[in-house]
Parts: sequence; structure tokens; C-alpha cells
Amino acid sequence: MSSFSPQPLSPLDGRYHQSVAPLGDFLSEAGLNRARIQIEVDWLLFLTDRELFGSHVIEGDARRALSRLAADFGDDEIAELAALEATTKHDVKAVEYFVRKRLTDLGLTDIAELTHFACTSEDINNLSYAVVIRDAVAEVWLPAFRGVIEELRRQAVKYRDEAMLARTHGQPATPTTMGKEIAVTVYRLERILKQVESSEYLGKFSGATGTFAAHLAADANLDWQSLSKEFVTSLGLEWNPLTTQIESHDWQAELYSRISHANRVLHNLCTDFWTYISLGYFTQIPVAGATGSSTMPHKINPIKFENAEANLELSSALLDSLSQTLVTSRLQRDLTDSTTQRNVGVALGHSLLALSNIQGGLNAVSLNSDLLAADLDENWEVLGEAIQTVVRAEITAGRSSVTDPYALLKELTRGKRIGAADLAEFVSGLDIGDAAKTSLLALTPPRYVGLASDLVSHIQRGAIQPGHSA
Repeated sequence: MSSFSPQPLSPLDGRYHQSVAPLGDFLSEAGLNRARIQIEVDWLLFLTDRELFGSHVIEGDARRALSRLAADFGDDEIAELAALEATTKHDVKAVEYFVRKRLTDLGLTDIAELTHFACTSEDINNLSYAVVIRDAVAEVWLPAFRGVIEELRRQAVKYRDEAMLARTHGQPATPTTMGKEIAVTVYRLERILKQVESSEYLGKFSGATGTFAAHLAADANLDWQSLSKEFVTSLGLEWNPLTTQIESHDWQAELYSRISHANRVLHNLCTDFWTYISLGYFTQIPVAGATGSSTMPHKINPIKFENAEANLELSSALLDSLSQTLVTSRLQRDLTDSTTQRNVGVALGHSLLALSNIQGGLNAVSLNSDLLAADLDENWEVLGEAIQTVVRAEITAGRSSVTDPYALLKELTRGKRIGAADLAEFVSGLDIGDAAKTSLLALTPPRYVGLASDLVSHIQRGAIQPGHSA
């Protein structure tokens, strides 16, 4: 068997690395360790700033050096920490030793024992995960998600008056507009966006079984609950007062469920756009030098939407697993969450890759208005709904003697292709008032879109005043 240098096992670290690399700053092993170092240093400074246990406030160059430990955590430090972990066989203990060594280098050995003081490893881990997940979502995933929503919003407004044949159950149905259909997705995604933006990120800092036992053993006179809350909230997190050894991860389950929901709505978008491309409603803009098929040179395949579909499915599968498994921990602690949480970056990575592909797909399509118009002109039978509804109103008003308008239109249109002349002849022979007859004779499939254009206003945040009409 031939040998070769180690290669990335995951396509996110290989083929698609460039698209998801920004997540690595937060959710890689190095990103997590950087956060752990920051939490350890922050806790140390929190204690010394209050001069607890005879410590002193760290000032000047020493404080600046400590404060920069996480920011300066680069390749050399990654290797150093890996060597420490190879000895300790414990990732957080290695971080503690890493920080203690820096204290020694700075001549601060007198406070070295305050490193990781009264902490269980999960006190550091849960805060670190909360910080990196929060920042990864806020700085990487959400901007990409908002970008897709804004492009969809732009297209919804652009195509708000572009009438097209709807296809309920895949069959010709009451016309709509392309803009209104896209607006439906925007509205759905914006609701999820608000939910993700309002997500809580909780943290605990209460020792081995969440009881503050070691803290009280060290000094029973301190208000450790208040100090814990102050420290956790200083990191921009919500304080969780009631936990076991671990923070219960309910906030993670909630967040992942919301992102998984977003994935599924986006998946629906991809399948719809794929279908619109298949129907010819959207044409794809050729990319110079690109190949659609190894044997069929004419092809331009909707690969951006197909790639997005697959990655959204992978992301949701992982996010669903995370949200299901993280909320369970045997008694006061088991280690299942440790290995599970290491895949958060993978789950968000597949979603981020999908967002990138969706954005690329949306930017590479153009609406074929002529085909939309031709499709409508071939399906005049969709006006049967309008005609039978008007006749019902005429019957109620005493202006018609027709007995079953639905059955009448069903006989005329069901399973049949009829044209403008057929419908005009039918309407002309109806026993209804002159005004209703004139209105129906003027109706065409492109005009039978109701309030579709107006409805787009609901995603424009007040930019369009009510009452806009096509």
C-alpha cells in the first residue's frame, strides 16, 4: 500500500475549506483552547482584582501580557499545549499548566494557585463553548444567513409583478407571482432569524457538582453565588444557577433546533429553485470555462442548489443529534457531551457551506419572463376557480339561476386544456349580471394573481405603503 502525507478526512477541511474557514477561528480545537485560556485568565484576574485570599491586583506589563495570552495563541502555543496534553491526558488540565507557566515567566508564582481555583474542568469548558458558539454564530453564520435573506428579499421585490402559473401538487393552479413565492420564504426565514438572534447563551461556574462546595471550603464568608453570577455575566453570558457538574446544554438544544429549522426551510427553497430551473422559469447564467457534464457540453447543471441540499441535510442531521443528546447526562456527569460538542463546528460548517452555495446559486439565475407568460397562456383552465366563485356570488345576489357552478366548471375544465376562446364562449353564455360577465371576459391568467404583488410588502419593513397594486 502506498504511503502519503496525512490528508483531511472531512471535506470541510479539504475541498470546502475556503468556504468554512472563518468558523475555524472559533470552533476548531485551537479556537476552543484559545477560549479556555481566556476564561482561565479572566477568572484569575477576577479573583486578584478583588484581592481574594491575600492576592494582589495585577497591573502594568504583567496584566497586559496575561490579557494577551489568548490573542497571541498561535502555532507555537498550539504545539506547546498539545505537548502538555500528551502528558496530562486531560485537555483542560493542560490549559491550566499552560497558564501557570506564563505566570512563572512573569514572576507571578505567588498567585499561581489561583489558576483554575475551585474549578472543575466543566466550569471552564461550558463557558468556553458558550463564548465560541455565540461568537461563531454572531460573526460567521448569521451574516451568511442574513445575506441569503437579503438576496431573496431583493429578488422578491424585483419579481413581485412577474405572474406565473402556480403548481399545487405539481399541477396547474391559480396563478401567483414569482416575487410573492420568494417572499413566502423570506418571511419564514426572518421569523427564524429573530429566534436565533434572541438565543440565550448560558453558563455555570459552581464547581464539581454545582454546589459551590470547594468555594465554601476555601472561604464560607464570601457570597459565591453573586461572584459566580458576576463572572459569568461579565463574559456576556446568562448565569445558570442550578446545574450538576455540567451546564445542562438546554440553550444549545434550542439554538441547534432553530438553525436546523432554518436549514429545512432553505432546503425547501433549494428544491423549489431546482424545479423552477427544470421548468425553465429561471435560466442559469453560464460561467466562462465551467463544464456542466463530462460528455454533454450543452449542460448547465443547478449544482449550487444541489450541493446546498446535501449540506443542509448533513447539517440538520448533526444538529438534530446534538440537540437530542446534549440534554441528557447520567446523574451528575458523564462524558458523552464532551465528544459530542466537538462536532458543533462540523454541523455549522455544513450549514455555512450550504448558505455559500445558495448565495452563489441565487446570483447565477435570471428569470425567463417570456416562458412564464407562455406557460400562463397555455393554461386558461385555471380561471375556472374565478368563474365559479363569481357565479356563486351572482346566485347569492339573485342575479343568476345557475344551480351548481362548481360542477359546471368542473365539467368544462377538469383534466382538459382549454384556451381563451373556449372560456370567452362559456362566460358569454352564463346566466349572470352584465357587470360580472364583463369582468370575467376581461380576466386573463396573468391578471388572476389577486394581491400577490401587495403581499410582498410584508417583507419590506414598511418600505412600501399599503395599497400598492400590480
